[in-house]
Amino acid sequence: MYDREGIIDHVEELEQAISDWERYQKISLDEFKKNRDKKNMILHALLISIQSAIDIANHLIAENRLRRPTTYRECFEILANAEMLPSYLADQLSDLAGFRNILVHIYWNLNLNEVHEILMNDLQVLKEYLKWTKDLLKKSID
Repeated sequence: MYDREGIIDHVEELEQAISDWERYQKISLDEFKKNRDKKNMILHALLISIQSAIDIANHLIAENRLRRPTTYRECFEILANAEMLPSYLADQLSDLAGFRNILVHIYWNLNLNEVHEILMNDLQVLKEYLKWTKDLLKKSID
């Protein structure tokens, strides 16, 4: 059984960020590049959603007493190696974790075309991870 209180905040944050992300997909690449406020809103939603996914993974790693990750990317690999998370999903989430590092550390060198492409194409990965997490929590109650 999982510490629901410890993970539920991360799940709620991920849900809210996914909702934001869905709304922001309506913003064109041109508008994204020209409107600083919209750019900042999008970057924040991307960062919060990816960080929430990482926080969920790290929580599950601690709960299951799995080895500590040395990077954010590795936390999803650890869950896949423990056969908790499908490996294809772990690979996609690891890529987003790498992108998270770019958002945080190299903000001024962001390729806005690539960021907009992630905005348009990678939301499904987080939606699937959210569903997987909720299913895992539900199973822990049953």
